[in-house]
Amino acid sequence: METVKIRNPGMYWDIAANIHVPADFDAGKRYPAVVSNHPIGSCKEQTAGNVYGAALAKAGFVVIVPDASFQGGSGGEPRWIEDPEQRVKDYRDVIDYAQSLPYVDPDRIGMLGMCGGGGYSVKATIIDKRIKALVTITGVNFGRLMREGFSNFDPVGALKGMATQRTAENAGADAQINIFLPASVEAGKAAGITDIDVLEATDYYRNRCPASGSGTRMLVSHAAPAIAWDAFAFTETLLTQPIMLVFGDKPGGFGAYRDGMELYGRAASKHKELVVVEGWSHYDLYDKPEPVRQALEKLVPFFKTHLGGTATASRPQAAE
Repeated sequence: METVKIRNPGMYWDIAANIHVPADFDAGKRYPAVVSNHPIGSCKEQTAGNVYGAALAKAGFVVIVPDASFQGGSGGEPRWIEDPEQRVKDYRDVIDYAQSLPYVDPDRIGMLGMCGGGGYSVKATIIDKRIKALVTITGVNFGRLMREGFSNFDPVGALKGMATQRTAENAGADAQINIFLPASVEAGKAAGITDIDVLEATDYYRNRCPASGSGTRMLVSHAAPAIAWDAFAFTETLLTQPIMLVFGDKPGGFGAYRDGMELYGRAASKHKELVVVEGWSHYDLYDKPEPVRQALEKLVPFFKTHLGGTATASRPQAAE
């Protein structure tokens, strides 16, 4: 695995990304590539990289796993901004970078997104037809979640609070950071939290796979754009690439089951697959061996089919 810094025209900071390559990697050949995008509050060292990125590389793909701008190892100030449009731009900049690599086939690039990264990946696929196939794992429309559970179903009130906080910070007040999760599962239960997604997210991020780049937090004064954003807008007409939507059948408050079903029904894609992993939840699909096995059993052949297989081809030789 190699860690790189990506900067494209118009950016004022670098995107940090890990590149996973097959075990028999030959830099003189070209490979299909997958950009693997981490969940909200996560980072490239967690499930998008250490589980799905590693597995896809083992299956013969070059996999690029970026950190979101303002988070993890990527640049951007202030820290912990969660901006959907910036995240989509990040993904497209990563594709620019992937196409510049001599060992990546620029016409065989797919995208995988997890949780909120799944919703962002949907939007990127809608507008960027360089993406030839899309898989979401427990994909969530973050704008919908912000308008509902993350704003206590009062999005206008949340926007007013964000405006007040931004005015205060401009006058010198301390930044307000929204920590998504309790300090521990026990603390969450003691506070009366019962939602399976919140408790299992806490177990994943605090116990199973803690990482220094994973903030699980958001700067409140810069969160307003997310409330007015919709990952699924125009899917009926513009989402035309092959898609696979993977989620568990144990629904939780973050709404991956609901969003997956909605997207499957709305997408214009002629080839779309629904993979409901029975008996498992949103966060089980992050790293639990059995549900991950079931997801990979479907998504690896899907990418092989729609990215032209994993057989390598020699790089075109310059004319003499």
